[in-house]
Amino acid sequence: MTTGNIITTVLFDFDGVIADTEGQYAIFFEALAVTYPASVPDLAASVRGVTLPEIIARFFSDYPGETRLEIAGRIRGFEEGMDFRFIDGAGEFLREVKGRGYKMGLVTSSSAGKMSAALERMELVDLFDAIVTSERVERGKPAPECYLLAAADLGVTPGECVVFEDSIAGITAGKRAGMKVAGVATTLPGEVIREHADVVLPGFADKNAALAVL
Repeated sequence: MTTGNIITTVLFDFDGVIADTEGQYAIFFEALAVTYPASVPDLAASVRGVTLPEIIARFFSDYPGETRLEIAGRIRGFEEGMDFRFIDGAGEFLREVKGRGYKMGLVTSSSAGKMSAALERMELVDLFDAIVTSERVERGKPAPECYLLAAADLGVTPGECVVFEDSIAGITAGKRAGMKVAGVATTLPGEVIREHADVVLPGFADKNAALAVL
């Protein structure tokens, strides 16, 4: 953990941290793997925190180009039409953080198209001071590029940032960026993420516990 720094900036992953979407992803990717068998036995678990180009390159590379485009199109269509619901307490926590004057960033492996739809439907447009989507990075999580880019956008150092993440890849990305990382145990058990994160939260239902991370 980075110490001796004042936290000025809070960076959030989206799926599994702000939005309760992981169940929808599991159903979709399980069905997709039936139509297009992937190179891994559990595609739904393997794609967590992975960008769309990386999903195609890592798990569907044996298919011809036309088929890969078809698979990518199906994934984009699914993502932009998802049912975006808040993780319990996340909406209130986001607004509390904003009200306290912290800089806020959204750092996601999802596409700009999906995030545009999600933020509109969840009434979060203009809440974030910086947004990093998959199109902006060459190497997705667990590489630290996405979080370092968010810090640069906001004009802060990594030591000023705290990250809220639910996946091992995302937690690792935040740690490699030199940031404090709170693991949110919404999609993985707390004991699984505890060894990777600086602190573990069950979610945002206890707002005071989440605020104590800052």
